[in-house]
Amino acid sequence: MRIVLLILLFLIFGYSLALVLANNTEVAVNLLLSQAPAMNLGLLLIICLALGVLIGLLLSLLLFRVFQNKWEISRLTKENSNLQEKLKQANIAIDRQANAPTINDVNSLNKLPENQVGTRL
Repeated sequence: MRIVLLILLFLIFGYSLALVLANNTEVAVNLLLSQAPAMNLGLLLIICLALGVLIGLLLSLLLFRVFQNKWEISRLTKENSNLQEKLKQANIAIDRQANAPTINDVNSLNKLPENQVGTRL
């Protein structure tokens, strides 16, 4: 990986050097509110390309963070709704168990006095 990065940096340096040598015209740059000193056109092109790449990388990282946060929020929202549904189902099961007759209740119903045996039905 380091070799690939080294080769890529060498190619970028070579391209930049060729750009400066091929465009050796002096140009004055007007920045609307101020004037930059006259500089080599190739150097100006390299500076503009580098600033463009840097600003693009920073903006893409910022947008990636925004999208990553949105994805995380949606995932957590789905997980939260699933857990709330499971909690509702668990509460319903607990309520059913709490209201269900116990063994003692069933045994006490079976041991009715003899004179109430016919009225139990």
